[in-house]
Amino acid sequence: MPPVIEAHGLGIRFSRNRKHSPSLRRLLFGRREDVGRSEFWAVKDVSFEVGEGEAVGLVGANGHGKSTLLKLIAGVLVPDTGRVVVRGGVAPLIELTGGFEGELTARENVYLAGGLHGLTKEQVDERFDSIIEFAEIEEFVDTPFRHFSSGMKVRLGFAVVTTLDEPIVLVDEVLAVGDKKFRQKCYARLDEMLGSGRTLFMVSHGEADLKRFCTRGLYIRRGELITDGPIEKAIDDYNDFQGTS
Repeated sequence: MPPVIEAHGLGIRFSRNRKHSPSLRRLLFGRREDVGRSEFWAVKDVSFEVGEGEAVGLVGANGHGKSTLLKLIAGVLVPDTGRVVVRGGVAPLIELTGGFEGELTARENVYLAGGLHGLTKEQVDERFDSIIEFAEIEEFVDTPFRHFSSGMKVRLGFAVVTTLDEPIVLVDEVLAVGDKKFRQKCYARLDEMLGSGRTLFMVSHGEADLKRFCTRGLYIRRGELITDGPIEKAIDDYNDFQGTS
């Protein structure tokens, strides 16, 4: 079986003053628009492969490229160098409320978000009740999304994305939000998804979460891949460096 994720020499530059984002003009004509700006490599020359069913955790300090790497894999960002190949659909637990509209009700947003992720109306119909039940918003189904608390918004976003059937799951810090009861529900849902043989790629600052869900770790420092091995080794290398810096 070929790897489900392949990264070859992957790199992306950001401006120190404003995040570097390729415009349509640059994508079409290859023109540089950032001449004279101070730039840095958020991810630099990163290569790895992930096999089907693996659970991989990204380890590293804030601002060292973990979330950026996850967004490159998700296709949210376009690399400046190298390429990434993803074989299979992706369930992105990254920006959970992205695509939700404040003026629309929870009901309308479920159908909107489901459609954006490739679900048909019939598929959303089948999953709607379980989504609302998981998010614990039965009394607010027809309330505009903008009136939701931040916790309610996250619960609904998590419920929608984790109902997708995609074989690859990308997780970025979502387990750090919500109350203890909801976090336990998130853990159980991820356990269920992993138990069905899905591939997990995860960013978390919680060592306990990384060790619970991941068997392999990639330690990223200043955008470069330092360690690729067992999750315990990646965490130890990160902690050793933090202790000497």
